[in-house]
Amino acid sequence: MAPRVIGELTVRGESLAVAESLTGGLVVSTLVGVPGASAVVRGGVVAYATPVKASVLGVSASLLAANGAVDPEVARQMAAGVRTALAVDGEPATWGISTTGVAGPDPQDGKPVGTVFVGIASADGAEAFALHLDGARDAIRQRTVSELLVRLFATLQSGE
Repeated sequence: MAPRVIGELTVRGESLAVAESLTGGLVVSTLVGVPGASAVVRGGVVAYATPVKASVLGVSASLLAANGAVDPEVARQMAAGVRTALAVDGEPATWGISTTGVAGPDPQDGKPVGTVFVGIASADGAEAFALHLDGARDAIRQRTVSELLVRLFATLQSGE
């Protein structure tokens, strides 16, 4: 799916910024593995520690304190925040995407392993999608990347 996402963004002349937690850079790595990715990928922020989500990406500290990092609103705010954090010449990225969740082996913030939220943000706003994934840690992380890119491509295709 990564080549399709890069191709579509290239044709549209749009840019992408990535905020990752449980995937730890896997989304950006997957995207930049595609020739021509440098035309659209601004970069990524691995906000693995919860406080980094607030300090770098602008996620509400009170939201993080109340709900923890594994939350749909956190995914939305991460996606919106990375658009701004990776602005170029004052212009936010066209799209921001994010991952947050529990890859295991243990539950986190009261959420079971396999609970994942991915976010997609544009100038029109941000939304989050819940994923409930099975498998070992690496499988959950890989599936998160795949599901996020499928959802981003579908969003691009829907004409947003």
